[in-house]
Amino acid sequence: MATCRRSAGVREDVPVRYRARVEYDGTDFAGFQAQPGVRTVQGELEAALSRLTGGIRSRVDAAGRTDAGVHALGQVIAFTYRGRLPATDLERALTALVPPDVAIRDLRRVPLGFHPRYAARYREYRYTVWNGPRSPLRERTALGVRVPLDEAAMERAASALVGRHDFSAFGAADPQPVRTIHRIRVRRSGPTVTIDVAADAFLRGMVRRIVAVLLEVGRGGVDEEEVAAILVSRRPALNGATAPARGLCLRRVVLGRRQRGSDDRTETRP
Repeated sequence: MATCRRSAGVREDVPVRYRARVEYDGTDFAGFQAQPGVRTVQGELEAALSRLTGGIRSRVDAAGRTDAGVHALGQVIAFTYRGRLPATDLERALTALVPPDVAIRDLRRVPLGFHPRYAARYREYRYTVWNGPRSPLRERTALGVRVPLDEAAMERAASALVGRHDFSAFGAADPQPVRTIHRIRVRRSGPTVTIDVAADAFLRGMVRRIVAVLLEVGRGGVDEEEVAAILVSRRPALNGATAPARGLCLRRVVLGRRQRGSDDRTETRP
């Protein structure tokens, strides 16, 4: 009786779930989430996948839907693939098909029900400020601020935001505005000031609104003691002002089991 032999690494047309880490320069994107008529990270990823599956569109899910101009170093995505390429070849093929401002790495198989939004234990964003003379290259991914900043006062002010609070003053209206910030760290290295914010989840615009307030503290326009009062007031801080998108980067997404009672909602547009 004749037998059929399969080549090594070749699968039948069955669904396989993969996750990967994605880095992108958000400058020329209208955000992560696919939108008609504009260039998005999700759109580019799904277009690359469709070229490997004969035009069949596969949805790409993400741990967070970053807004226009926001970058990512450690975004986590997941998708279901029905082609025949094994993981190593699939990662190599996708790398060849995505544009130069997107990179894919650490592709690995996961259970079919895996979704990075719900698998994320916490997310960490970094906002970068170039506190020096004008620098076109540095300020592509950082906010240029010419006046001196008091980073120590900014960090002291940020301590009022750490913990589980109603963050209505720092985000768009939401029926469930309570979030848990694990830490906010403000550091200077020469002219570069970084603001790292790690939390279980975020309200829309929350990171950039926090940064806007901390920058005012650093400039001396807001007393550091006022930040706690702004939080308690639940009124939009600085009338809803946000720091520009170009300085913000989704630095990493930590996957793992959540503690009981943690919030499954994610920041949609930081």
